[in-house]
Amino acid sequence: MNTINANELKERLANDSGNLIILDVRQKEEREQEKIEGDTLFIPLGELPSRLEELQPYKDKELIIYCRSGNRSGQACAFLEQHGFSNTVNLIGGLLKW
Repeated sequence: MNTINANELKERLANDSGNLIILDVRQKEEREQEKIEGDTLFIPLGELPSRLEELQPYKDKELIIYCRSGNRSGQACAFLEQHGFSNTVNLIGGLLKW
């Protein structure tokens, strides 16, 4: 699993031309409180198995995944890799480090 830290992601977002694909795997209540600007996708970790089809267009693209602390996003990366996603990236420390 690839990783990125908050500073690296902030730099990439500042220089992004709209191509960054970011997935938030937190719960809805958490997302309502705070989120990373530029978010494109929101699927809570527990819903990933039943909503995997929604991510198929991103299967061969870099997919940066985050949660509150980096634990759930790490689980999401592992799950997606098991299902053929070739380039998942876990935000180390999640929003706590953001």
